Amino acid sequence: MNVREKVGETPSGSAESSTGKSRGKRIAIAVVLVYIAGLVGFGVIFGVHTRKNEHYSIVSPFKLETWVHLVGPLELNKGVLYLLITTVLTIGILVWVARRMNMRPNRVQTAVELLYDMIRKLTRDSMDEKMSRKWFPLVFTLFVFILVTNLLGYIPLPVNTAEPINLGGVHFPSFQIYAADTNVAIPLILALGVFLSYNYEGLRAHGLLGYVKSLVPSGIGGGMLVMMYPLEILSHFLRLLSLTVRLWANLLAGHMLIGFMAGDLAVLLGSEVLGWLTLPLGIAIYLFECVLIAGLQAFIFAILTAIYLGSAVESH
Repeated sequence: MNVREKVGETPSGSAESSTGKSRGKRIAIAVVLVYIAGLVGFGVIFGVHTRKNEHYSIVSPFKLETWVHLVGPLELNKGVLYLLITTVLTIGILVWVARRMNMRPNRVQTAVELLYDMIRKLTRDSMDEKMSRKWFPLVFTLFVFILVTNLLGYIPLPVNTAEPINLGGVHFPSFQIYAADTNVAIPLILALGVFLSYNYEGLRAHGLLGYVKSLVPSGIGGGMLVMMYPLEILSHFLRLLSLTVRLWANLLAGHMLIGFMAGDLAVLLGSEVLGWLTLPLGIAIYLFECVLIAGLQAFIFAILTAIYLGSAVESH
């Protein structure tokens, strides 16, 4: 019996592994060669000079244009469309999983159960069992809703009516990546809901006077209270601001940076070769944002919601 047979490795398995590695290496080399050839080709065809574009604005794709005016202040635009899609996807996925629960879960059920257990644990860690059962649905719903909204924002859809494509005299909306929470109103409404919820719990648990007293740690008195109370009250309103800005600014900055590196910079400077040069950076930022930032921002919003709710009923 040779060494390969002792460790359970077969010559064919080793050959397949080597083949896979060599294939991956060839693909990587081919990608690099195509990239270099593209740089040379764009440089030869269009040159390397720049010409400033005075008419293009990098923020114009994020402006909300009214598509259909409904009743009063109600209107349909791409922000509303993305919210509707997010709502349908969130409800649809969870209902689909709930109706197909089984002892041997598929990948979708496994993913939802992992997210459920994670949010359940952080909610229990932040508040007592009774309060956890009461507020877990809100925390989990916020997490899933923001996660779906963020992930949907990295799927290119034809919703950019500010920069249409002209085909045969017909204007079609151009494709873009857009998230509903790149509009500050959406994170603000979510943060306002959290702000009202945890203050309600604090008032219900302590009463008005007790809740005001609980804002400052026990043992502080005298002149220090004159300084501490305004700061503590201000900090609670800063929570509203931080929840809003953290979600909004991260998503907006990420989307703008992707667009900037993936072609907007080239359009602004009028340089075709620059667009090809920065394209790999745009792809790298896109993957980073889609894989990490989308889930991380949803998780941070959810855990801060649980922490604020739990701290509101504690006695300092």
